[in-house]
Amino acid sequence: MIPAFHLSRYRRSAVSLIATALILTACNAPPTSTLPVAPESASGYRTDLQTRYASRHMAAAANPLAAQAGREMLRQGGSAIDATIAMQAVLTLVEPQSSGIGGGALIVLWDGQAVRTFDGRETAPAGATEKLFLQADGTPMAFTQAQIGGRSVGTPGVLRALELAHRKHGRLPWVTLFEPAIQLAEKGFPISPRLHLLIASDSSMRSSPDMAAYFLNTDGSPKAAGTLLKNPELAAVLKRIANEGPDALYKGAIAQEIVTKVQGHANPGSLSLSDLQGYQAKERAPLCTDYKRWQVCGMPPPSSGGIAVAQILGTLQALETRDPRFALAPLIPIKTDKPAGTEPAPEAVHLIAEAERLAYADRALYVADADFVPVPVKGLVDPAYLASRAALIGDRSMGVAKPGTPPGIQVAYAPDRSPLRISTSQVVAVDDQGGAVSMTTTIESGFGSHVMVQGFLLNNELTDFSFIPEENGQKVANRVEPGKRPRSSMAPTLIFDRQSGEFLATLGSPGGSQIIEYVAKSTIGLLDWNLDPQAAINLPNFGSRNGPTELERGEFSAELIQALKDKGHNVSEIDMTSGTQAIVRARDVHGNASLAGGADPRREGEALGD
Repeated sequence: MIPAFHLSRYRRSAVSLIATALILTACNAPPTSTLPVAPESASGYRTDLQTRYASRHMAAAANPLAAQAGREMLRQGGSAIDATIAMQAVLTLVEPQSSGIGGGALIVLWDGQAVRTFDGRETAPAGATEKLFLQADGTPMAFTQAQIGGRSVGTPGVLRALELAHRKHGRLPWVTLFEPAIQLAEKGFPISPRLHLLIASDSSMRSSPDMAAYFLNTDGSPKAAGTLLKNPELAAVLKRIANEGPDALYKGAIAQEIVTKVQGHANPGSLSLSDLQGYQAKERAPLCTDYKRWQVCGMPPPSSGGIAVAQILGTLQALETRDPRFALAPLIPIKTDKPAGTEPAPEAVHLIAEAERLAYADRALYVADADFVPVPVKGLVDPAYLASRAALIGDRSMGVAKPGTPPGIQVAYAPDRSPLRISTSQVVAVDDQGGAVSMTTTIESGFGSHVMVQGFLLNNELTDFSFIPEENGQKVANRVEPGKRPRSSMAPTLIFDRQSGEFLATLGSPGGSQIIEYVAKSTIGLLDWNLDPQAAINLPNFGSRNGPTELERGEFSAELIQALKDKGHNVSEIDMTSGTQAIVRARDVHGNASLAGGADPRREGEALGD
C-alpha cells in the first residue's frame, strides 16, 4: 500500500516541545557579506485560504487569473505543460514584476513514466565579459546601477523551454494556449492590490517612459488598485507567438526592437540578434535523491536549488540516522496567535537552519553553469559526504558555515560574494492522465531591467552572475562568460513514493535566494509533519542563508526567538515573501483519492481544479 498524505483538516493542537540534547561539535567561520532583503515587498497575509480538492486535475499559480487559464486548458483535455504555458502567458500580463516572456524558467515534468527537466535559463550575450559589472576602478557596481537598463539583459529562454517541453508532452495545439492571455490583454484586467503596491514602491519606474505610460497616471502617481489595465501591444505579440511559435520573439521585428532598446539604453547591453536567434533551451537529466521513504526530484545546475534542497534533506536524514533524538517528525508545529496560526518547534528551526547554512556555504563556492565549470553534483549530494557535514551540527548554532570538500572536486574556485536577488513566480499543474509540472519562472528583480518592449519587460538576469569575477587570483565559478547561464536558486520540485515510484507532490516557490528555504520548509511540512499543502505553505518562513537565522517578521513567538538565541543564533526578523504553490495526491475528507492544492497566503495565488 502506497503511503498517502492524510489531509483531514489541520488541527492546531498544542504539543509539548521535545528537549533535545545535541552533542555534535560546532564550528565557526568568518562572517559573510550582508544578505539582501526580499526581492518583492510583502503585501499582507491572507487568512481565508483553505486546501482545495479535486478529483481529475488541478492548476495553481501566483494570480487567480493565471490559475483559471491553467484550469481551462486542463478542462479541454490539455496536459500539465499545456496548462503551464497558458499560465505563463497570463502571468506575463497580470504579474509583470515577477516573470514573463522576456525572462527564463526551469521546468521539472513528470510524464507518467519518467522525470524530465527543461532548462530555459537566460544566457549571457556573446559580447559580455567577466568585467561586466565592474566600475572603472575595478570595484563592483551598486546593484541598481547594474540592474536598470540594457547592461543586465540576458537572452530570454522561457518560450524556448516551453516550446521544447510542449513538443514532447503537449496535447493541445500551441495556438490554443495563448487565448486566455490574449483576451485578458485586449479586454483588460483590474490592477491587483499587490501589483499596485509594487508599482508604488518602485523608485526606478519613472525613468522608463514605456513603464511610466503603462503603470503610472499622467501626474506620475501609480494607477490605483482596481484600475482596468489593457495591453494591446502585448496582445499583438502573443498573437504572433501563438501563430508563428517562439520564432516570433527570437527573429524579426520583435527581436530587432529588443536589441535596439538593449543596445540603445543609457546603460547599454550587448544583446544581439545573433544571441536571440542562437538561443537553445536544454533538456537535462533531473537531480533525484532519496529522503527517507520518498524520492525528491529537482533541477540540476545551473540551478543551485535542486542541489541545496537535496543537501538540506540529506543532512537532516543523516542527523536522524545518527541519533533518533534528532528526528523532525515529533517536532510538530504548535498553535500560536500569529497570522499564520502555527510555528515550528525551536529545535526544528535550529536543525533546519543549521543544515541550510552548510548547503548555502557549498552553493557559494561550487555551483554554477555545469556547461562551463565542473560542478561536483554527485559529491555534493553523496550520503557519506552529507553525513560528514551533519556531524558539524551541534547544540549551538555554528554561526557561519565553511564549505566542505565533496568528492569529485576538479578545480579550486573563490567564493561568490555577489548579491543574492531574484524576482520569480511559480506554477504547478497535474493533468487528467497523472502528468505533473513544477515550473519556476523569472525576470530576476522586481520589474526586471525596466526595459519594456511591446508591452512586456525584459529580464535583468545577468545580475545573477557574480559581480566579482575572481578573488586572490582564483576565479569565481559563477563569473560572467559569453553564452553562460547564471546560477539560480530556483527549485521546482516533484516528490515520489520511493518504493512504488508513484507521484505524490509538485511544489516550488519564488523568493530569490530564499527559495531554497521556502521549498525545504514546505517539503518537510508535507513529509515529516504530514501537513496538508495549505498548512505546509502557511507555516511561517524561516531558515539561514549562512548568515543570521531569518524568521518571518511578526510570525514567531518571543519564546521561540529566545530559545534560538540561547542556542547562539543571531536572529533576524525580516519580510520573507514566498509564493509557494503545491499540489499533492491525497485523500479528501471522505477518504476518496483526490488532488489537494494550496497557494501562498503571502501573495495572490490560488489552486483551482475539477
